[in-house]
Amino acid sequence: MEQAAAQQTTDVTTLVEDLARAGRKAQRVLAGMPTADKARALQSAADALRAAAPQILAANAADLANGEANGLTAALLDRLRLDDKRLEGIAAAIENVAGLPDPVGQEIDRSQALAGMTLVRRRIPIGLIGIIYESRPNVTADAAALCLMSGNAALLRGGSEAVHSNRAIAKVMGEGLAAAGVPAEAIQLIPTQDRAAVGAMLKAAGLIDMIVPRGGKSLVERVQNDARVPVLAHLDGICHTYVHSAADPAMAKALAVNAKLRRTGICGSMETLLLDAAFPASVEVVQALLDGGCEVRGDARAQALDPRVKPASANDWDTEYLDAILSVAVVDGVDAAMDHIARHSSHHTDAIVTADQQVADRFLAEVDSAIVMHNASTQFADGGEFGLGAEIGIATGRLHARGPVALEGLTTYKWQVLGTGQTRA
Repeated sequence: MEQAAAQQTTDVTTLVEDLARAGRKAQRVLAGMPTADKARALQSAADALRAAAPQILAANAADLANGEANGLTAALLDRLRLDDKRLEGIAAAIENVAGLPDPVGQEIDRSQALAGMTLVRRRIPIGLIGIIYESRPNVTADAAALCLMSGNAALLRGGSEAVHSNRAIAKVMGEGLAAAGVPAEAIQLIPTQDRAAVGAMLKAAGLIDMIVPRGGKSLVERVQNDARVPVLAHLDGICHTYVHSAADPAMAKALAVNAKLRRTGICGSMETLLLDAAFPASVEVVQALLDGGCEVRGDARAQALDPRVKPASANDWDTEYLDAILSVAVVDGVDAAMDHIARHSSHHTDAIVTADQQVADRFLAEVDSAIVMHNASTQFADGGEFGLGAEIGIATGRLHARGPVALEGLTTYKWQVLGTGQTRA
């Protein structure tokens, strides 16, 4: 049995490596493809998705039936579900990416070397991007579109929950792209749900240039721990909103309710609310959240605001609930708020609500997160809301890209040295 398992793993590894080599070959074609040709190919893919709506929705219905039979939660089923409106949204997102400025070939800067050569830094694609994701079939289209427009090939590995949806979307998109002259291997979906495929992708250094995981904490942890390929990801979205003493009460209440309850299952949802001890309307803010159906867990001072507030445990401050649950603490000023965030933030998105611009400027400068906001809901932590088109993910690391990652985040750069015959002494 062990020998059979080893043989199966070897077969899957060979499959992934063969797909990666084909993707790298196709990427060399994409790298030199004019912007207009890439945009035309994406429009063809969007048109193909619309034309194949009945087949895609039928495939999605099969996934939903399997998900219900396997006990998927209502939140996961909602992420999985497609309908005419959502499918049109996927097609429109592809068209949006096609209309974005193409970063490939952009000149970042130009200078003169001491020896007289001209030095140019120019944006280029990263190469072959591996995307490992769960549940959401729209990621298949979003990732493919962003990779293609930025001159990268994509090797996709979707979750088993959406296997039929992913295969239908990838097949239809591939047909649309091929009709517009894009190599079929530019966008590939790994045709097996064998878990060994993920391991093979993570070890494919030299074949895959970057891995982007999109999914739950266990998936991202595995990718970050096991990858021998650079990873672009965030682990948790433990997002904070700090309501300063000078916050407008009506604004604070509206922002807190929106940041938590608009959509509780997204990574930009607020998970901790920090209320300044000198803010005069803390009771009203907490009551609005409770009345909106949110379970509130707080420290001793937060519990004193409303008898419905439950005691928070030590773990609550480090928990990404992705549900209608919120931890609340009362803090003594902006320094205490920033200290709390420094201890517990996942460096995703943190916000301040205040009318005091000097305090806001301190918060924006000193809080070390990929996205820092002033007087805005953390639910805006999204590439589409930033005008970047469909994002491939949110990055919280310090290298390469941070925050919503779209076209520019999928490029690197090369130095071009333009001489006139210089030789070095």
